[in-house]
Amino acid sequence: MQSTVQNYYATCPRGLEPLLEAELTALGGKKIVVTDGGVSFSGDVALSWKANLESRVATRILWRVGQTPYSNEDGIYKQAMALPWPKWFDVSRTIMVKVTAVKCPLRSLEFVTLRIKDAVCDKFRQINNERPSVDTREPDIRIHAFLTATDCQFYVDTSGAALYQRGNRQNSVEAPLRENLAAGILKLSGWQPGSPLLDPMCGSGTFLIEAAMMALDSAPGLKRSFGFEKLKNFDPGAWGEIKKAAFKRVKPASPMLIFGSDNDSMAVRAARQNLEAAGLSNVVQVQQLDVLEAPAPVLPEGMTGTLLTNPPYGERIGESDDLAELYPHLAASLKRNFAGWNAFFLTSDLRMPKLMRLQPSRKTALFNGPLECRLFEFRMVAGSNRKEARHDATVE
Repeated sequence: MQSTVQNYYATCPRGLEPLLEAELTALGGKKIVVTDGGVSFSGDVALSWKANLESRVATRILWRVGQTPYSNEDGIYKQAMALPWPKWFDVSRTIMVKVTAVKCPLRSLEFVTLRIKDAVCDKFRQINNERPSVDTREPDIRIHAFLTATDCQFYVDTSGAALYQRGNRQNSVEAPLRENLAAGILKLSGWQPGSPLLDPMCGSGTFLIEAAMMALDSAPGLKRSFGFEKLKNFDPGAWGEIKKAAFKRVKPASPMLIFGSDNDSMAVRAARQNLEAAGLSNVVQVQQLDVLEAPAPVLPEGMTGTLLTNPPYGERIGESDDLAELYPHLAASLKRNFAGWNAFFLTSDLRMPKLMRLQPSRKTALFNGPLECRLFEFRMVAGSNRKEARHDATVE
């Protein structure tokens, strides 16, 4: 196994970078630098495997294999051609090249992508007298290039499929929430395993599954494979030991104070099927209830919980007038049934607090894919909480 220090870049949903920094630090990452949309770090090959296995908020773990200044497409081709691609993966592996850029002066990223692909193939021809095939849908090896105004960085993707694809979701509903964003929101809410959690508009159950996995200390990547398994520096024995240690940590699945509900019977069925596929059906309770009528779960005396949900907003159900009518009823239900709870709503509808006539104690900017959202926190007290909430800090 290659033990020399390598440089990596972990991507994540925008807004979750500090959480990713904390994860990578806990795993032993060095030279950690937070940037917009990700975190760079260094460590040995085994660290990149652990990051893929253990990170709940990362989207991809990219291995940086080259960095160079450039002025045109031919310069990028020459630098890509100079890299020892056959040292890193076999010619029998299929490849895909993806290029992203910020303030890049070149006219066509598609042409840059083509030139990098040509360079990789030409390097293999030079060494092996044959070239790898291209597969843009499910490649064995994903090659990434990132261009700034002056520099080009080359990466080999160690993740393969995006890390939010945990291997748990069997059924989905409209506009499902990505798993790594859901995990990040759970962490941002301050919810801790062992304390009550409710998602009253649970959809296909993403928050519920992520919470249950956290509570059981189940690494998010235990049920899937990774891109690094197709690289030449992969050591099956060492990887087996890392997975064995992660499996040993997992607690037995038993009922917990994690609850979900939805008014849509199809969503309830999808959530139950996904929980069953994840081996969590006896950990989480899910039932069909209207959020406006649902009582708080029955909890041990003196205990309150966290309500956390991704409610419908314009992109999911269409008419903003329907939402304007829903919000005051939702606020009334919260005040009536959830005194003492902390309620969190992820939405792109920035009118929500005003229409609910509730002052958020905190608001955090996040991105659900390309969609700019806010995570609003409301600390519920009996009756209106506007007066008390004014004393809480507001975070943009």
